[in-house]
Amino acid sequence: MEGIQKTIRRRRLEGKTDYKARISLLKSGKPRVIFRKTNRYLQAQIVISEIARDKVLVTVNTKDLLKYGWPEKLVGSLKSLPAAYLMGYLLAKKTDLTEGILDTGLISHVPKSRVYSFVKGLKDAGFNIPCNEKVLPEDKMISRKEETAKLINQLKEKLK
Repeated sequence: MEGIQKTIRRRRLEGKTDYKARISLLKSGKPRVIFRKTNRYLQAQIVISEIARDKVLVTVNTKDLLKYGWPEKLVGSLKSLPAAYLMGYLLAKKTDLTEGILDTGLISHVPKSRVYSFVKGLKDAGFNIPCNEKVLPEDKMISRKEETAKLINQLKEKLK
């Protein structure tokens, strides 16, 4: 029996999926709020699992913020804290659901980062997501520049 080895799943080998974390998220029974980073944008989805298949309910990308008044000159900052915050706010406004559980995949958890700026946007829009309040960035941190603060207020007005 010593020669038998456990087969490692392909997505685990590629560093894409932590199956242990995934199964615990699925057991909660709540919709998953998925946060992912690409080279240029941030993406978020609300997904429910039905009989071993995921069903995407809502998808939002920081590129969508351009439709809501994000200035063209700030296109390079679509991975910033304010962009993450507004993406969370937009996702919460686009869905009828009121609660979920955060799924960050293999992204490391750094307090006051883009992930938690996104969560703060969700919470400010009325979405209930379990999270320690200490890891969320303060409003000052998100709207550090005056131009950013004005932009956040404008976009929030459009999304109401």
